[in-house]
Amino acid sequence: MKLMTLAGKEAQDILRNRIYILVVFVQVFIILGAFGLAFISSVATDPNIIDNYGLNSALKVGISQDLNGSTLAEDLKAQNLNLVYCKDMNKAESLVGRNFVAVVEVSPNQDVTLKMDNSNIFYPVVSTKVNNAVNEFKIEKSLGSAGFNDSEIQKVQNLVTLKVVNVDGSHASGIALESPNFVEIMYGFVVPFILLLPFFLAGNIVTDSIVGEKERKTFEILLMAPVSSSTVVVGKILPILGFSMLQSLVWILLLDLLRVPIYNMFALLFILFFVGLGFIGIGVIISMMVDSTKEANSAITIVLVFATFVLFMPLFTKVPYFGGILNFIPTVLMVKLASSPELNPVLLVESIPTIILSLCIFLVTLKYFRHERAIRL
Repeated sequence: MKLMTLAGKEAQDILRNRIYILVVFVQVFIILGAFGLAFISSVATDPNIIDNYGLNSALKVGISQDLNGSTLAEDLKAQNLNLVYCKDMNKAESLVGRNFVAVVEVSPNQDVTLKMDNSNIFYPVVSTKVNNAVNEFKIEKSLGSAGFNDSEIQKVQNLVTLKVVNVDGSHASGIALESPNFVEIMYGFVVPFILLLPFFLAGNIVTDSIVGEKERKTFEILLMAPVSSSTVVVGKILPILGFSMLQSLVWILLLDLLRVPIYNMFALLFILFFVGLGFIGIGVIISMMVDSTKEANSAITIVLVFATFVLFMPLFTKVPYFGGILNFIPTVLMVKLASSPELNPVLLVESIPTIILSLCIFLVTLKYFRHERAIRL
């Protein structure tokens, strides 16, 4: 009963905190922004998506008027590039970055020169397409020099014809963008980042709660209350952890609405619970060590920077020697769980170190709180 009373009071304090409510809404914009950036960057770097969505008009490539109807021009057209024939190539080169993404020239000895605007959003796509066309052009020239006629050259260039047969499309995930780059960005970074956002915030909230008690001179009154130390700590932690879990659940549903399906939701929430318990436990320990909100915020910021490095660096690191260790990092487990329809029991086993570490932090929190209570009383 005392626990629920303390937890209820703490929950009311959190809900009255306008900054906390504001930050919750800010997270929505962060999620939508991250999704939008992943979508746009994937579209801008995937030639197949550009072709499918009919955005080729933006891929303007300048080429000499003299090359109209040439083999190179046909190869460039085959790559669905928007060719603009120019009489003055010097003027065309000056327009790279404004009117053209790239300009292609051919010297008298058939050397191809490419000048591109590498700051253009479509630079990777245009670069890929132009390079493919130039490679085709060089192959055709080499085969032509070897005595092959046009039909023979076509046969050589199309030795294999791939035909995709969709056997069963009923189990296909309806992801927002069928792009390997989009899937990699979303599941490899954005999803774990979004799901951990509430727990990053939770560390700040718990420090503000306890240090706020100190600054209002009510902390000693709380310590003198006829309740155990574990009841006080759990009463402080429970509402914050509950609100954080609820936010993560809402973000999972929001991602699903954005057509980024999150698999193994309950296993994810299980891991998030212990990760959140660890973050909040560290926040309580910091709160016991400082006496001002400024000091608490500075300390928790340092902890969050270090935690971000530990949690997210493994997502961008591929070191065979440390592969076994990296598999136990919570974010790595979250990526595997969120992106796979099948629940691999091994992943639950690999979550044991996270559980143990979080429980140890919680036990240290209790011990430190009892020590602080004994000193102050």
